[in-house]
Amino acid sequence: MLFAMIAKDKPGSGEQRTAVRPVHLDHLNSLGDKLVLAGALLSESGAPEGSLMVIEAETIEDATASFLADPFIEAGIFGSYEIKPWRLAINNMTKKD
Repeated sequence: MLFAMIAKDKPGSGEQRTAVRPVHLDHLNSLGDKLVLAGALLSESGAPEGSLMVIEAETIEDATASFLADPFIEAGIFGSYEIKPWRLAINNMTKKD
């Protein structure tokens, strides 16, 4: 089953987000095929202001454990987050080189 985490950054956490980003990306890469997609939510000016991640897991508890292991959580970058079961209805995404 797929699960999505929608997280919003704490105000003023931009510099900390940038500093923690390399270990955040290492964590995401360590999830392997379990990670379906991930990326930053952007403000109108294009600055990161949160994250959207989708993983495949057996249960919401397993998904939650994977999401909460993210270094952005430990560093306190996210001011809020929500984890929900997610169903893909349409997929028009393509890889771009």
